[in-house]
Amino acid sequence: MTGTTTGNGAWVRRFHTASAPGARLVCFPHAGGAASFFFPVSKQLSPALDVLAIQYPGRQDRRREPCVEDIATLADRLTAELLPLTDQPLAFFGHSMGAVVAFEVTRRLEKAGTSPIVLFASGRRAPSSLRQESVHRAGDRAMIAELQRLDGTDARMLDDPELLRMILPTLRSDYKAVETYRCEPPEAAVSCPVVTLIGDTDPHVTREECLRWKTHTSGQFDMHVFNGGHFYLNAHAASVMEIIVERIGEISPVK
Repeated sequence: MTGTTTGNGAWVRRFHTASAPGARLVCFPHAGGAASFFFPVSKQLSPALDVLAIQYPGRQDRRREPCVEDIATLADRLTAELLPLTDQPLAFFGHSMGAVVAFEVTRRLEKAGTSPIVLFASGRRAPSSLRQESVHRAGDRAMIAELQRLDGTDARMLDDPELLRMILPTLRSDYKAVETYRCEPPEAAVSCPVVTLIGDTDPHVTREECLRWKTHTSGQFDMHVFNGGHFYLNAHAASVMEIIVERIGEISPVK
């Protein structure tokens, strides 16, 4: 279930066709995640929105490609892929690592003279909120324990040695990218509105760390807190999508 490309190579996937030109919602996956994570979002929100999902190298049909272990490099490559799609209003939704990638792509697009109409940053502390983390240097058992702690991976996968052999290198590379990320300069800000969404028991982000996103935008800032952990959005998908549609509709009417 890889979906179709948009004409922009392997990076951007469209699972469903939008009925009419309008806003495009670009979804950036979490560490170890793939474009298919957003298939339910595309199914629910298309055709009202043109939902696009990013496929990073090193997973699913791109599993033979080397992962990108640096957020800046990943953002540079994605900016080049997304610039041709700015003929229609873009909205960004990034979860966890994807929120950081979306923020950095937004910075680059704004330097190029364009910008998403809104950035949804989910499950991630503000770019300037640093923690000393080194899960990517740990052994496989520690990586598996991290997956269990976040409760976002099917338990059957964690019991399958063959699947673990396939996903752990990609996960480790993604963790290296996000754990070594540093926002430069630390006070960097975008001009578009930023909407943050977190779970109230997420071990990777506190309310205070989430509130600091406010310093990274000169536009409007909103925060939504849900019951749940790092993958709170699995249990609150309907509410999250309602927020997305409502916020985009305020800026660019949803047909």
